Amino acid sequence: MNRKFLPKQARLLNLNEFVFVFQNPERIKTTGITLFSRSNRLGYPRIGLAISKKYVKYAHERNRIKRHIRETFRTCQHNLLAKDFVLTIRSKEIIHYKNKTLIQELEKLWYHHLC
Repeated sequence: MNRKFLPKQARLLNLNEFVFVFQNPERIKTTGITLFSRSNRLGYPRIGLAISKKYVKYAHERNRIKRHIRETFRTCQHNLLAKDFVLTIRSKEIIHYKNKTLIQELEKLWYHHLC
């Protein structure tokens, strides 16, 4: 069943959940994006976003990036392993990516965690 939204249970919401992922993560890096992941016991994947103003200055750019991250996660979540994921941005270059390029980079990251 494909959902048209990302349910609350599929998100990392509090500090302890983020700390859990950062304690002993697996890391995958692409140009400007780092994906941290750690297995959970919930049986489904969850996502958290950590996008700093330091790298993406304007709110509308941060929102655009977050929107694409959530959308690519939503479309892939049924094929992903049961892990908690945190995406961070580590480069100012990402704001110059066109939407298509950004989506391709994100899909590469999710591809590494398919069942």
